[in-house]
Amino acid sequence: MSIRETGETGAYPDLEIGHRETWAVGIPAILKSMGPALRDMGPVRTAQLMTSMNQKGGFDCMSCAWPDPDHRSPAEFCENGAKAVTWEATPVTVPRSFFAENSIDDMLGISEYELGLLGRLTEPMYRAKGASHYVRVTWDNAFSIVADKLSGLASPDEATFYTSGRTANETAFAYQLFVRAFGTNNLPDCSNMCHESTSLALNAVIGVGKSTIAYEDFARSDLIIVMGQNPGTNHPRMLTALEEAKRNGATIIGVNPLPEAGLIRYKNPQKVRGIVGHGTELADQFLQIRSGGDMALMQATSKRVLDAEAAAPGTVLDHAFLADHSVGLEEFSAHIAKLDDAAVLAATGLTTDELDEFAARYLAADRVIITWAMGLTQQKKSVETLKELINLLLLRGNIGKPGAGASPIRGHSNVQGDRTMGIWEQMSDTFIDALGKEFSFEPPREHGADSVATVEGLRDGAIKVFFALGGNFVSAISDTAVAEAAMRGAEMTVQVSTKLNRSHAVIGDEALILPTLGRTEIDLQATGPQFLSVEDSVCAVHATHGRVAPVAPGLLSEVAIVSRLAQATIGDRYGIDWVGFERDYDIIRDHISRVVPGFESFNDDVRRKGGFILPNGPRDERRFDTAVGKAMITVNELEHLERPAGRLILQSMRSHDQFNTTIYSLNDRYRGVKNGRDVVFVNPDDLTELGLSDGQRVDIVSEWPGEPDRELRNVRVVSYPTAKGCAAAYYPEANVLVPLASSADESKTPVSKAIIVRLEPARVGSGAETPV
Repeated sequence: MSIRETGETGAYPDLEIGHRETWAVGIPAILKSMGPALRDMGPVRTAQLMTSMNQKGGFDCMSCAWPDPDHRSPAEFCENGAKAVTWEATPVTVPRSFFAENSIDDMLGISEYELGLLGRLTEPMYRAKGASHYVRVTWDNAFSIVADKLSGLASPDEATFYTSGRTANETAFAYQLFVRAFGTNNLPDCSNMCHESTSLALNAVIGVGKSTIAYEDFARSDLIIVMGQNPGTNHPRMLTALEEAKRNGATIIGVNPLPEAGLIRYKNPQKVRGIVGHGTELADQFLQIRSGGDMALMQATSKRVLDAEAAAPGTVLDHAFLADHSVGLEEFSAHIAKLDDAAVLAATGLTTDELDEFAARYLAADRVIITWAMGLTQQKKSVETLKELINLLLLRGNIGKPGAGASPIRGHSNVQGDRTMGIWEQMSDTFIDALGKEFSFEPPREHGADSVATVEGLRDGAIKVFFALGGNFVSAISDTAVAEAAMRGAEMTVQVSTKLNRSHAVIGDEALILPTLGRTEIDLQATGPQFLSVEDSVCAVHATHGRVAPVAPGLLSEVAIVSRLAQATIGDRYGIDWVGFERDYDIIRDHISRVVPGFESFNDDVRRKGGFILPNGPRDERRFDTAVGKAMITVNELEHLERPAGRLILQSMRSHDQFNTTIYSLNDRYRGVKNGRDVVFVNPDDLTELGLSDGQRVDIVSEWPGEPDRELRNVRVVSYPTAKGCAAAYYPEANVLVPLASSADESKTPVSKAIIVRLEPARVGSGAETPV
């Protein structure tokens, strides 16, 4: 994101605000999907890719981890999936002249969106210390530069190794093996910034930090509660599963501070009713909850469940399940009986009638799924909130039976698989023991740096080398100014990437860009074409095969890059066959089969059409591998998020034409925004109270005790039906407002859904600036 001088019209002079939509997908989604694909890739490349995307024997979409049904349609992709493929598989490449003509400072003046439009990276590029430009280097030189730097560090812990969730299983396993063989557990990843709270909460109380449902459970459910997520934009294929559930008689409840089109009505473009008809009404009830109020909602509902049981003993709770499979009910019941109803109303912003209706719907359903995303995980009390969500499910036995369970939805295609493969700064002793036994070395055991600790380490000089396998770390992490200053303090930064982004311009003393193959491209190695594998949000593992020729000769796969870097850095230490890893990915899978539970027959299982499902104790046999051997109903203290007078609670969010930090266009169709991103959505009643007006330009100022205010300058106010007292702005622009110290208890996930801000009239004409 560049910093541009702005005047009264802001950074986007063509910004338009129209009406918001009350339905999602339909014909517009087809046009928005296929238009750019045909224009940018041509009909042949488009046909090759779109007909094989998310198909058995095809390639997995890189834009989310939504699972695939057993019976797939001919077009098993969504609008944003098509855009992600078009973005990656474009034949346009960055010319060598770009780096000769543009210095690092020049690159800083190019927006994130415009950098991506330049095309695919094709050659290793190096910025030497003190140089103003990147220059081309050979692959051998690039690996030598990195290896020499790593080998010269006083301690392996002076380097950190970041991972994007788009990295496949085989790459992730080889990468974490290299890092641990090098001698550190500094393995931050994108999960630190999104679902880390899920992993910690669920691991603690049910023994697995993953979903407890299968894909087909959606169609079997009586009630699906969708919390803190916007499926119409972030995982549109979920709408098909919700439509099927609705047509099978399920009730759907949406819980979110903003009304989102994808939870109101869905026009399925593969059904006649979605083309010419009204489509399918989805949410039977919409709770417009105040940001940070989800924990109070869960507790209030559990209290109503327990009250119903007290009124009709033996008829409401699943006593057999609770007796056989859980602990903690008595303590929880005593605690929740003291819940302050006034505190619940203040925390949620809901009415008693709305809470009663929600609880009544829960009590009427025999099979309940609760599904969630970052709206729940990026709160200060997110771990406790998710424990309360599990409490509610456990009370009526809604885990481990068809059509019921906990369903976190991951936002990267393989962020869950990366964690399974060992990408975590605090892997269990069981995993470390198995890894050490397989490769005959003693891996480090001291926990390493997560994403926040990585920024702190760079800032304080404790971390000197930052290596990123994919992603766009400086744009993704909180506290943009602090993060960028920290990154510039590094001695070396290295980015493995398909396209340019902000992280290639915010660099250390030395910097390298290592271009890599994309998910869509054929990966030809010495033993023939290779395939990779991914794990989706419901623990299904399946293969992904590249379908088109690489965009340029000489590109290396991520596996090859990791293997060659390992050879250059640690060589024959421990006798690990890095050369074999690159030649034949089956060798990596054989090692995985002896290290990672559930992958015992990996090479055979992954070749089955459709792949295989990993074992899951809670889902498969109501087995809970917790500290006490049972599911744990826990006591959590409700903490009300106070909103000082004249302030709002801001959340960051994606636009529709966006995948994480990648901006596909400057439009947000469902919310009525066109040709711009410098906006803040505010409830009209709040505007009146604050003395502001729709269309006015304001500075967003965040407040954090003991620290200077942070500012996002000169954004346009959009009057919008957000929850009262709440506002919303786009990610990653709003990251500048999130203090590095503002992170979730236990998980350290940045608190991007509960930022206390004030809105001030923009200081236009005096150097006002807006990140874009």
